[in-house]
Amino acid sequence: MCPLAIFNSVGHIRKSARLQFRCHAMFLSEEASTRRQFVLGCGAISSCAFLNLNCMLVELPAWAGEESNALDDNNDGVLGTMKSLFDPNEKTKSGKVLPKAYLKSAREVVKTLRESLNEDSKDIAKFRRTADAAKESIREYLIGWRGQKTVVNEESYVVLEKAIRSLAGFYSKAGPSAPLPEEIKSEILCDLNKAEEFL
Repeated sequence: MCPLAIFNSVGHIRKSARLQFRCHAMFLSEEASTRRQFVLGCGAISSCAFLNLNCMLVELPAWAGEESNALDDNNDGVLGTMKSLFDPNEKTKSGKVLPKAYLKSAREVVKTLRESLNEDSKDIAKFRRTADAAKESIREYLIGWRGQKTVVNEESYVVLEKAIRSLAGFYSKAGPSAPLPEEIKSEILCDLNKAEEFL
């Protein structure tokens, strides 16, 4: 056999070894992927089993005695935490259950509008920033919740709507750069305080 033929056959062996190595590496990565899926699946199953067992253990004292106090209502342990994470509703200060997204949006309107109304209008740059933040939160609130049947009859919605309407009514008559009179400002702040009581 001539040296050139040996060299070519060695080169062919090296190429095929690389191909085999690549194929073997692909099989290893596929096996590792299925192993990872298996481990993650087993981990998820064992976590769920642990949480179910833990939830059952947490609820047993509640079944044994019907008495509950305010401390137990606020501290439900793991079960209460899991429920609050996945529950789209939240209990308000007044005891009503409303959508979390609504409460977050309404609280943001109350906060930003109050900051804007309490801001000193002499510092124009800071006043504009707080006014723009209030406008944006009001816009998002109205886009998301105006006319929504789940909240339209709630006290907080009615009072916030009243505050927003009185603010919009003033600026539509007086113009966007008119200073807000103290009586309208105090009326709006009073409405914000009422709304906050219901949130």
